[in-house]
Amino acid sequence: MFAQPRFLRVPPYERGITLGDFILPIRIGERTSVRQHHVALILLGVLVMAVSAQVAVRLPGTPVPATGQTFGVLTVATALGFRRGIASVGLYLLLGFVLPIYAGGASGVEHVGALRDGHFVAGATGGYLIGFVLSAAVVGRLAELGWDRRYAGALAAMLLGNALIYVVGLPWLAASTGVGAGEAVRQGLLPFVLGDAVKFAFAAAVFPVGWWIVGRRPSDR
Repeated sequence: MFAQPRFLRVPPYERGITLGDFILPIRIGERTSVRQHHVALILLGVLVMAVSAQVAVRLPGTPVPATGQTFGVLTVATALGFRRGIASVGLYLLLGFVLPIYAGGASGVEHVGALRDGHFVAGATGGYLIGFVLSAAVVGRLAELGWDRRYAGALAAMLLGNALIYVVGLPWLAASTGVGAGEAVRQGLLPFVLGDAVKFAFAAAVFPVGWWIVGRRPSDR
């Protein structure tokens, strides 16, 4: 996926390396196996998403809260890459079925949907949760190709990932609430445009700075 030269922003030998590979100090990394290193990063990603999701504000006229959840998902995916990003987001969603780690301390499978009288009834925010996985896959892969090493690339990747969340979330919201496409956009997109722009403008700046620090770090940190 996205292996064509026009998508590659780093030399081929650096493909697949993400900022998350440099989070743990070298001395600690040397004492752990590769699998333990990956598991630690995946769990750390879950923690970041769980904490960011608790920043939640209920807005009038929409069943979808404004939260830091999307910010957490895209930041984790960018830091961890394709496979680890998907694993971390997937684990976060699964744990949220039983733990209060969704937006605003919510939990439970009913946020995706539930069976009522033998019929599946979609939850209003379930599409956004499912969209997180798709977004993590795309943004994580772009990070592996080096998009996050420059501000413009990082911002483009995050905006694309955010758009994919809405691509799944808005039709799901319309189907679950019985409103039309225009009303779904009014409830599920327009109230969040400004906040998303601010969040991702900030997040996109963090990654190039992080890569600059990595490039200047002592080799034996």
